[in-house]
Amino acid sequence: MALAALGVVVYRPSWHISRGLITVAHEGGHALVALLTRRKLQGIRLHSDTSGVTLTRGRPTGPGMIFTAAAGYVAPSLLGLGAAWLTAAGYITILLWTVLVLLACMLLMIRNVFGVVALLTIGGAVFGLSWFAPPDVQAVGAQLAAWFLLIGGIRPILELRHKRRRGRAPDSDADQLARLTPFPGGLFVFLFLLISAATLVIGAYLLTPISLMNRLNGL
Repeated sequence: MALAALGVVVYRPSWHISRGLITVAHEGGHALVALLTRRKLQGIRLHSDTSGVTLTRGRPTGPGMIFTAAAGYVAPSLLGLGAAWLTAAGYITILLWTVLVLLACMLLMIRNVFGVVALLTIGGAVFGLSWFAPPDVQAVGAQLAAWFLLIGGIRPILELRHKRRRGRAPDSDADQLARLTPFPGGLFVFLFLLISAATLVIGAYLLTPISLMNRLNGL
């Protein structure tokens, strides 16, 4: 599953198709943190070019805005870590239904047709896996999803780093954070990458066969 996820992320045509899943997690991270910091969530848009935007209302500065802006790029990796933990613990059904609940909540805030279609498609696939697939197939799907989020969460950060070097991302999350804080945008890109790399290492440990076997033997 790790190799399959790596292939999907590295191979450009498959990444172009699957990158939208990372965007859903990215924008969902912005939205969740905005709500947790008591900002008013106005809506989410997902676009066919795999980009997205989350609109919030509140103070244009301060901790709430900073945390909201910082949440996007690390959200896929953190979700992948959570998926890895639930998968390793054997809570596959809980994982699948948690994803469905999060997608349903996000659907309420979608403000464009493509975003609605995208979330319904993803939700339908997850529901079909949870309702019709046997447990072994569910476990394989959960592992693949966890690995994809863990590995796929890193590539957009590397792409952001490349775009910023060429001056092609002046309004990126990192540059917004640079305007909100006294720190340069490059530092935030580094922190995004550091967090995502750490979650990949931890998630890989949780999902390795040796780790899983130790847990089963302990039970």
